[in-house]
Amino acid sequence: MLQHIPTHVIAGPLGAGKTTLIRHLMQQRPANERWAVLINEFGQIGLDAALLATADDGIALGEVVGGCLCCVNGAPFQVGLARLLRHAKPDRLFIEPSGLGHPVQLLQQLRQAPWLGVLDVQPLVMVLDAAALITEQRLAPSQADALAHAEGVVMNKACALNGQQRLWISETWRATGRVLWTDADHVSLADLPRGAPASDAPVGHILAAPASAPILPTMWLDPAVPIFEINDQAHAWSIGWRWHPSVEFDRQALTTFVQQLGAKRAKLVIHSDEGWLSANAVDNQRLRWQTSEWRRDSRLELIFSAAQQTAALQAGLAACRLG
Repeated sequence: MLQHIPTHVIAGPLGAGKTTLIRHLMQQRPANERWAVLINEFGQIGLDAALLATADDGIALGEVVGGCLCCVNGAPFQVGLARLLRHAKPDRLFIEPSGLGHPVQLLQQLRQAPWLGVLDVQPLVMVLDAAALITEQRLAPSQADALAHAEGVVMNKACALNGQQRLWISETWRATGRVLWTDADHVSLADLPRGAPASDAPVGHILAAPASAPILPTMWLDPAVPIFEINDQAHAWSIGWRWHPSVEFDRQALTTFVQQLGAKRAKLVIHSDEGWLSANAVDNQRLRWQTSEWRRDSRLELIFSAAQQTAALQAGLAACRLG
């Protein structure tokens, strides 16, 4: 029976370093434990699961795409979490809500039925980009609210900051929980805040996943034509593509194209002329490339503040393809 699974919610704004932190924590999994990670993204394509992909069969990944986990009573969240728990039967669970989501509402729902007794929800962890905060970037209201509730705050990319800069951040962005000034890939599992031992609350009933639950298409009618999805909401607009794994891209051309778009967030994993690579950037910063273990397809997700010209984006990407 699934009960009292230690559950860590890793929240923070777009590009703060949540996925990097979770990837590092995954490397610390004890050999005798099975872990699960549920990822939420605003876009429809699902990039973080590809970025977290590993050959480690002791870690199961699940996704809830196309919105935010503030809608925790909705079917996508219920079904996504239930599917993951039933499939993985994990000893530990990590949840990464979208940087556009509402972490406090998510935390409250996870502590209620049907998850009461199934999940042992640990104190909230927030990841913030300390270097970005120096430029006085504002936190969205939902993220500022989460900061006030977090018992652990990872001030990411803080290694280059001096004492005066850290003091300014501390006075400007007052955190009530323990603050770690470090890089996200230097945090250990022991650094995460722990809650009181699980109570003997009755175990809730995990919902069965309905057969009609929507699943993004995984097959290409024509390998040369990508699958793409748009998510148009009041506060943001995203577009994402998936290409057949045989399609290759010119990495330099794709870098130049993406960085001139002015996107709030860009995430991608691609089959390129330099091998399989992943990259991400926030607020039109330089793409940071690294090798990737993902091989199933190429993916690109762009998030903007307002709707864009889809045809122009399609044409620009087509020009970056090889062959």
